Amino acid sequence: MKGTIHPTAIVSSKAELDEGVAIGPYSIIEDEVFIGKNTVIGAYVRIFNFVQIGQDCRIYENAVIGGEPQDHSFRGERTKVVVGDRAIIREGVTIHRATGEGQSTVIGDDVFLMEGVHVGHNVRIGNHVIVANKSGLAGYCEVEDYANLGGMVGIHQFVKIGRLCMVGGLSKVVKDIPPFVLADGRPARIYGINKVGLQRAGFDSTLREHIKRIYRQLYHNGLPLRQAVEMMRRQGLGDPIITEIVSFFDRSRRGLVPWPSARVFMGDVE
Repeated sequence: MKGTIHPTAIVSSKAELDEGVAIGPYSIIEDEVFIGKNTVIGAYVRIFNFVQIGQDCRIYENAVIGGEPQDHSFRGERTKVVVGDRAIIREGVTIHRATGEGQSTVIGDDVFLMEGVHVGHNVRIGNHVIVANKSGLAGYCEVEDYANLGGMVGIHQFVKIGRLCMVGGLSKVVKDIPPFVLADGRPARIYGINKVGLQRAGFDSTLREHIKRIYRQLYHNGLPLRQAVEMMRRQGLGDPIITEIVSFFDRSRRGLVPWPSARVFMGDVE
C-alpha cells in the first residue's frame, strides 16, 4: 500500500519512506531519514537528518527526533538516532543525536515513551522499555530490556538501569540500578525485587526467591559489596541469573544504588 503525505507536510525528496508510511499535517522530514513500513507520523513532528525509524511505529504530535545533542563537546560530527520497530513515541518527546563521529542514540523495539520524555545523546534503551511522562534520560544512560520508569524520573548521565527494573515516579537516579529490583526515592534506593514485573515476565516463585537470596548475599551478608560480588562470582559459575547480576556490577561506572534495609527480605516489601 502506498503511503500518504499530508499536503502541508514538508518531506525531503531525499528521505526514504517505506510503503504504508503516513505523514501528518505540518510535519517536517529532512534529507537523510529512513522511516520503516506502516509507521505513522502525527502532526507537527520534526525529524532531523540522520534518523532511522523502524516499522509499525506511531509518533505523536510535536515530537522532535534527531536534534543536535545538548553537549558542549559536539562539533557537528555525523551521528545518528536509531529507533526500532513498533515504538510508541507520544506528544512532545525529544530524542537527540549522539556525540562522537559515527555514534548513535538507540531506542529498541516495542518501546513506549510517554508524553514529554527526553532522551539525551548517546542513550541506549533496550526492548520493551516503558518510560512514563516527563522523565528525562541524560547523556550516555543505558536502560536494559523490560525496565519501567515512572513519571518525572530524572536519570543522571552515564547511569545504567538493569533488566526488569521498576523505578518509581519522581525518583532521582544518580547511581546504577541492578537488574530485577524495585527502586524509588530522591536519591533512589532499592526497596526489594520487582515482584510484579518478574511475575509478568514469567519468573516463577522459585526463580523470584533465588533472585532475592542473591541480593541478600550481596547486600546484607556483612561484607563490603566488592567482596560480596567476588564471592558470588565464584559460587555462581553456570548460573545465568548470577552471571547477569555480577556482569552488571562489573560494568557499573556510577556505583550501585544502596539497599539500606534488610526488612525487605522478611516479606514486608516485595
